[in-house]
Amino acid sequence: MMIDSTRRDGFGRGGGEARAGTTGRYVVVLAEPRDDPRGLLRDAGVAEVLDSRDFTEDITDVSGGPGAVYLADLGIVVVAAEDAQVSRLGAGATEHGPVLSVSPELVHHVMDTGSADYLRGYRDGVTDLGRRLESGTAREDTATEGGPPYFEDTDRFTWGLQATQVLSSPHSGAGVRVAVLDTGFDIAHPDFAQREVVTHSFVPGETAQDGHGHGTHCIGTACGPREPGTGPRYGVAHGAEIYAGKVLGDAGEGSDAGILAGIDWALGHGCAVISMSLGADVRTVHPPYTAAGRRALDRGALLVAAAGNNADRVNGDAGFVGAPANSPFVMAVGALNQQLDTAWFSARTLPGSGGQVDVAAPGFEVHSSWPMPVRRRTISGTSMAAPHVAGVAALLAEATGRRGRELWAELVQESRRLAAPSLDVGSGLVLARTR
Repeated sequence: MMIDSTRRDGFGRGGGEARAGTTGRYVVVLAEPRDDPRGLLRDAGVAEVLDSRDFTEDITDVSGGPGAVYLADLGIVVVAAEDAQVSRLGAGATEHGPVLSVSPELVHHVMDTGSADYLRGYRDGVTDLGRRLESGTAREDTATEGGPPYFEDTDRFTWGLQATQVLSSPHSGAGVRVAVLDTGFDIAHPDFAQREVVTHSFVPGETAQDGHGHGTHCIGTACGPREPGTGPRYGVAHGAEIYAGKVLGDAGEGSDAGILAGIDWALGHGCAVISMSLGADVRTVHPPYTAAGRRALDRGALLVAAAGNNADRVNGDAGFVGAPANSPFVMAVGALNQQLDTAWFSARTLPGSGGQVDVAAPGFEVHSSWPMPVRRRTISGTSMAAPHVAGVAALLAEATGRRGRELWAELVQESRRLAAPSLDVGSGLVLARTR
């Protein structure tokens, strides 16, 4: 059993200030999902327990309150408890006992680069390209043999769809449910007027309407329309069924409780692919996502997550993959630019179990949907790479019927090897099947 005792100050002390990056609550991973965890929690002195199966309209407020929320499909409890209660939850438990881990609840954020970082990265990227052109080291083999030296948006298609060979795929993701857990969705967006989108908010006090923009952008990339009406096509799996879970608030921030509840919700609705362009910059694997990722795979669902944007490669900092992407059971996605080089902000693999970049996808200057009246916008981040992978996963799921671990293996096998090291791009660029 794992219990993180290194970040305990301020937790569970009745109004004490929580340390930066955490909420003051804990996430408890049970050894196996249980029909009724109340006995275990009562033994630790936690009397008030809400069960996700008791909510006829799905669980909404996952803030925890004075007791706990049990996410039944995951076998995970989010608990607001005193230190002594938390200690009793793990007391005497082993790896094979009722509790696997007790961890502070983390705060997560959207994974785009932000406007200031974007402009700096663009400037540095242009400078770097100029140096390589002068020295004769610029890449010339980025598209296909004999193709252009880089991809670019056209008036018909975004560069990401071209690079991932989506335009040559006979598949649309039809019959595959894709959940995007993010800042919600602009429900009245005209590009999606003919699509049914199932939405739900896990952010207390906020509806599923996207007041930030990030979620609408990610949903557009993963599942946007084949014919958006005006402008280029930007969506990968245009026939997939869309499930938009709002787990980050309009300020672009949320916690483990909402994210895990969103995963629990998506599993309950039979989603085969769950995309998360969010994260916390922590180097260690966060145990709740190890359990969530493994149990999702057991249920035939694949968790896809942005690797992180904490690198500054122009200045020699390759960064590191944060949570939840650093779980060994969550597919971590790095970002590529139009030359299929690693984007300057994209995080690198960490040594040890977990923390590796598994695949890569377009993540620089990605054009997609945005809440009205803007309608569409171009932004950068590993956030933009992850929904490319989620969309391609839906295409492969339709084409092969594969789910869970088999779908993971299919994505890796179909990836195109790149010149960049696997530490940065894993098995390479994800590709859609063209047959």
